Amino acid sequence: MPIRLEKLFEARLKEDPKQRVLWWRGEWRDGKWVEERVSAWADTLRKGGFGPGGRLAVFLPNSPQTVLLSLAVWRLGGTLVPLNPRGGMEWILRILRHGDPFGVILGEDMPDLAEGIRAGGFPAASVSTEGEPVFLKGLPDRPDGDPDLAVIFATSGTTGSPKAVPLTHENLYDNTKGVFETIEGFEKGRVLMDVLPSFHSFGYTVCCVLPLLWGLPLALLPGFLPLKTLFEGLRSSETGILIAVPTMLPFLLGAASKGETLPPQLRYILTGGGKLDPGLEARFRDQLGVITYEGYGLTECSPVVSCNPSDALRKRGTVGPPLPGYEAEVRSDRGEALPPGEEGVLWLRGPSVARGYFKDPELSAERFVDGWLNTGDMVTLDPEGYITILDRVSDMIIVGGFNVYPQEVESVIRELQGVREAVVVGLPHAVSGEVPAAFVLMEEGAELSAGAVISRCKEKMAHFKVPRKVLFVKELPLSATGKVLRRKLREELAAGTGKK
Repeated sequence: MPIRLEKLFEARLKEDPKQRVLWWRGEWRDGKWVEERVSAWADTLRKGGFGPGGRLAVFLPNSPQTVLLSLAVWRLGGTLVPLNPRGGMEWILRILRHGDPFGVILGEDMPDLAEGIRAGGFPAASVSTEGEPVFLKGLPDRPDGDPDLAVIFATSGTTGSPKAVPLTHENLYDNTKGVFETIEGFEKGRVLMDVLPSFHSFGYTVCCVLPLLWGLPLALLPGFLPLKTLFEGLRSSETGILIAVPTMLPFLLGAASKGETLPPQLRYILTGGGKLDPGLEARFRDQLGVITYEGYGLTECSPVVSCNPSDALRKRGTVGPPLPGYEAEVRSDRGEALPPGEEGVLWLRGPSVARGYFKDPELSAERFVDGWLNTGDMVTLDPEGYITILDRVSDMIIVGGFNVYPQEVESVIRELQGVREAVVVGLPHAVSGEVPAAFVLMEEGAELSAGAVISRCKEKMAHFKVPRKVLFVKELPLSATGKVLRRKLREELAAGTGKK
């Protein structure tokens, strides 16, 4: 019998329809409340023509609607496609054309985005954060629809072209099961708070799917800020485990030092989407009595790959062993499996790993080989299987937990008149972890200001992708084969020797 997430949630509700499911704006909603609204959404979507294999794109703030729509879409045999409303209209239309959805549901506070999407040829309807379902007459059935797909996550890809990761019901079930059964703190009945965006695979899987399936009451806030609202929400909902990205932690410590109090129930914080500073981890333990973990994952793995399983079994400096079900190998650049302790690229196989990329056989063939995924991350595995991340083979920059692919930013800068070459690297940042910095090589005689480069990027891309620093250079460091040495550019930034 195929695994269906909505069926598993329905089985949970049969045990006790009055159990707490969602906390929102100071109130708990029980299973009966959720079921009534899921049924209403399913009926409304069905009347608009949505059915098995359909793909529904959503641009929604953190709210009950994402949870309700997920369950309704799955009940109809469809796939949810959560997208970033700040991705920029050009990118949004590209990814919508790539995903070819039935239609689009947006937050009611996104009128300009809704207008642009409709102008691009896609049916769209707007809804409030917990309002009544809205009717959407969608496009005809998609011939390539797959009822096994639960969700499709979209990124810009390493070249700036759309890249979409389709995850099945089995992928998400296996991943959430591994987290729930393996990592200390994920206990049935313990309140989990979600402040992460649903278009982020870490936020969606761990903060939405896991609580629904495994009986953790879910507290929702629209976002991490303002901090006063966050602390009030933590206390009101009696949150026991908070899911965060590492860049949020200094804000929590700062607010706590100024008198904000955490609920006594808060015992754990699980972080992902960036490196956790060991000093922060120690301060949370010593000053607040909260255990913090660093997880590691990729969207292609649904997304959690590993985490230190408990405080007692933690190995500092590692991201823990892979979750049960994963096979992990460290391979050389020739594809040979390496022994424990040797540095190489991490390859993974298991039920959490996606089948490939959506409508992209060439990229799928590059990264997915005989059921194995090339993560592109340089690691070591110790004899007990604990993973230490050394570096990213890719040049991806992680800004506050969000992925930025340098090639996408570089292609936008190269569109500017007079630009000969542009190279973007990550600049360490105290709050965001990293921010993009651009090195620009101009044609002889051409002139351009840093402000013009930044303005152009703001027009074309999401705010977190925009370079915070632009340096004009007369040459770029090259390897013997002519490849730009990004490591050297990062070193220049760190030393402050880059010249504007």
